[in-house]
Amino acid sequence: MLREKGIRQSMSRKGNCLDNAVMENFFGLLKSELLYLQEFRSMEHFKQELIEYLDYYNNRRIKTKLKGLPPAIHRQQALSVA
Repeated sequence: MLREKGIRQSMSRKGNCLDNAVMENFFGLLKSELLYLQEFRSMEHFKQELIEYLDYYNNRRIKTKLKGLPPAIHRQQALSVA
């Protein structure tokens, strides 16, 4: 079925549950903060809301682990020091 859809399955090494932890966490937040809170009128409406959520997630969301900064600003500061 994957081949019919033009998708190549990744089987590069033994799977480890920690390999997916970051993405599992992100998708959990995405579902609880966006998907489950509203109904979407169309796929275009969903896409627009997703773009806005991703902007919030990367550029405006305050993280205490990142010294109270949004992830994008924390990355910029870390790169400027390096």
